[in-house]
Amino acid sequence: MKLDALQFNLGLAWLWILLGFLSGMVLGMFFHHENWLGGYGSLRRRMYRLGHISFFGLGAVNLFFWITMKLSPAAGALVHFASGAFILGAITMPLCCLVMAHFPKLHLIFAVPVVSLIAGGLLTLLEVVKL
Repeated sequence: MKLDALQFNLGLAWLWILLGFLSGMVLGMFFHHENWLGGYGSLRRRMYRLGHISFFGLGAVNLFFWITMKLSPAAGALVHFASGAFILGAITMPLCCLVMAHFPKLHLIFAVPVVSLIAGGLLTLLEVVKL
């Protein structure tokens, strides 16, 4: 069975939502330790929380993209590029958060998910309004 790009966005959306629940469970087992990961305000702990939340947010973005394209009367050539951009952004954002938590000097790696997600949003907008 061939899995098309949009179906991959839908599967990724629900996988990311599940990973959001699971990562929240793991983080929740230790949050009561005041100095865990350097304390509540530490960069490491903030990056772990951001990675956890990115699973939910980017899962929702991929789900909204799938719904939008399913409701779109005639999806054009930009759809596959937008799909790939949202997939790349969803995969790289939590990875970048994890890397940044341990290697803060590598903060420029956030350009990969951010530019990818901006591109996905722009391509989707262009597809929806047919400019």
